[in-house]
Amino acid sequence: MSGPRNAWTIGKPLADRPVVTLYCFPHSGALVSEFVRWGGRLPGVQVYGICPPGRGPRSREREPDTVAEFVRDLVDETEFAEPAVFFGHSLGALTAYETIRELRARGKPLPRRLIASAHAAPQLGRTATGLSGLSDPRLMAEIEARYGALPPHVTANPELTALVVQAFRADLRLLDSYRHQPGDPLPVPIEVFGGEQDTSVPPGTLLAWRHRTAGDFTARWFTGDHFYFRHAPEPVYAALRNALLRPLPSKAGL
Repeated sequence: MSGPRNAWTIGKPLADRPVVTLYCFPHSGALVSEFVRWGGRLPGVQVYGICPPGRGPRSREREPDTVAEFVRDLVDETEFAEPAVFFGHSLGALTAYETIRELRARGKPLPRRLIASAHAAPQLGRTATGLSGLSDPRLMAEIEARYGALPPHVTANPELTALVVQAFRADLRLLDSYRHQPGDPLPVPIEVFGGEQDTSVPPGTLLAWRHRTAGDFTARWFTGDHFYFRHAPEPVYAALRNALLRPLPSKAGL
């Protein structure tokens, strides 16, 4: 079954019925096109990027103020395809995780797997970034110092840079306001991806995701920093193909 597309789901539908649908929840400041392009390297996989209000084609819409608002509106308005896998990078790991919790609370079908990338397990808590109130130049400098340089095609275009700064600021407000609420582990297998040189996410904080699943847990590290998939993408595509196309476990939650 393929879920219908809406403003939240950006991607090019496959001509043939997909084996699985991958929903990519973006990191702070991301444009979902970066993830949609992965579809060309994942045969048989329908790839959709999750596009929140205030981003890309939805730039004129009001951004959500909290992760809870983001998740509520996404689940209200989206029918996810089955079978599905959720991939979330950095902030996206949190929004993907909380989306699964909301789906479970509403008795809706769950994805078959969560791939949580480059973010500490949510139950560990986090210190507020304090970045969302900085001026645009200082915010950009802090982002690049913590997470690496932005792509050249972004920094070369002042209008695009301004949009990215606006998106970063909105997303950092989400992170600063997020507080994990205790609850049962997910009945969904979790796989974590991380960069070997990512100093912002210590390995132990990634491994702590094992406590958020009642199913299988695996962890993979790749050469690179916080954005490891930009530096050496081929091993990442191979790991995604393995995670997506190997035999899926029985439908989660049943």
